[in-house]
Amino acid sequence: MTKTGAVYVCQHCGWKSLKWVGRCGGCGEWDSTIEEITTPPGSAYRSVVLHRELPQPITNVKLKECPCIETGMKEFDRILGGGLINGSAVLIGGTPGIGKSTLLLQVCQLISQKGYITLYVTGEESVAQTKLRAERLSILSENLLVVAETNLEFILENIHNSRPALVVIDSIQMIYKPQLDSAPGTVAQVRQCANDLISIAKSTGSAIFLVGHVTKQGIIAGPKVLEHMADTVLYFEGEKFQYYRILRVVKNRFGSTDEIGIFEMRKNGLQPVDNPSEIFISLGRRVSAGSTIISCMEGTRALLVEIQALVARANFGMPERKVSGVDYNRVSMILAILEKRIGLRLGGQDVFVNIVGGVQVDEPAADLGIAMTIASSFKEKAIPTDTVFVGEIGLGGEVRSVSQMEIRLKEAQRLGFKRAVIPKDNAKGISKDLKIELIEICYLSESVEIIG
Repeated sequence: MTKTGAVYVCQHCGWKSLKWVGRCGGCGEWDSTIEEITTPPGSAYRSVVLHRELPQPITNVKLKECPCIETGMKEFDRILGGGLINGSAVLIGGTPGIGKSTLLLQVCQLISQKGYITLYVTGEESVAQTKLRAERLSILSENLLVVAETNLEFILENIHNSRPALVVIDSIQMIYKPQLDSAPGTVAQVRQCANDLISIAKSTGSAIFLVGHVTKQGIIAGPKVLEHMADTVLYFEGEKFQYYRILRVVKNRFGSTDEIGIFEMRKNGLQPVDNPSEIFISLGRRVSAGSTIISCMEGTRALLVEIQALVARANFGMPERKVSGVDYNRVSMILAILEKRIGLRLGGQDVFVNIVGGVQVDEPAADLGIAMTIASSFKEKAIPTDTVFVGEIGLGGEVRSVSQMEIRLKEAQRLGFKRAVIPKDNAKGISKDLKIELIEICYLSESVEIIG
């Protein structure tokens, strides 16, 4: 006889305890442990078994062609590494209503129009509700199969019978395995269901998309091992009241992990944005203090982004430091450099820094633009609107070189910028064909002199 027992499992990190605890001992989350019934290995955890392979020298391994199916949606294909890879598993997460189901239904339509069978498994809607959304998006194809199912055994049977090129599971938290006594969405159910679905994707060659819920912190709910099991992990960013959505790659075994895809939400679904730099720069910008344009890299793409800053005297208590779209610690360091090396008295000032358009900029090349924006607002002197800033700032006030400078400058030139303030070390390898004036600097003080 198999012996079962109860164990309390954290739904955030998978930490286990024999008794209920208010705070997880692994990740520190409060009230996150749920009772689950454990079963000895071999009785309930029977996954899809692949054929047995024996160890062999790596020199004898024969590479198999991995067909790639292009969807025709350039932004989506680029972040996946060229298109859908047969047998790949993609995990996509995002806040409710941001457009995950809409995008994947559009992808199913594009793939089915090429003659491939696609299977859309909905666990949160009925088939009729999915049909209503498909009609709104003008999605009608006989090769697009839809089923409302949450039982893992029936889903695996449907995949075996239909042999689709693409399978969408919406969402993985709703799927359950009958042999497990725990409720759908628990760590045990999510881990085991995802493992079986990924295993069948590898064996049949079907590409599979797993839609995941996100927590209040913005990370995909469930065990962290879920992200390790998937080949590609995508995160949807953006606000529901904004038109633009950013699909960011945080893991990709078939391509770059620094790529982003930018989409616009319209009546007929999510549409790729051809010129993303324009959405991050205010149209009809007027000359005003506290506004600067920087050129940042997102994977292989250069984006021009507008940074805004507001510096005002603090009237009550401690000065406030609020940032949006950039790293708070990075801004704090730049404020200290401006005060120590440049002499700007910012200790009694409220400082607010914002990236226009909701994009997140993490690279150090934005340091120079952030510093110039803060200095411009503090001095109440505007920066010329035809100037772009690129450079990393050191603690000594020096401006360090950054990578891929020529790609950044070409994007600035394409959008009509006349001048670029860059580190002196980066000016050596720049092509002379660029019709943009380069202002080479070694120290932050030289850049601040531009605004007087």
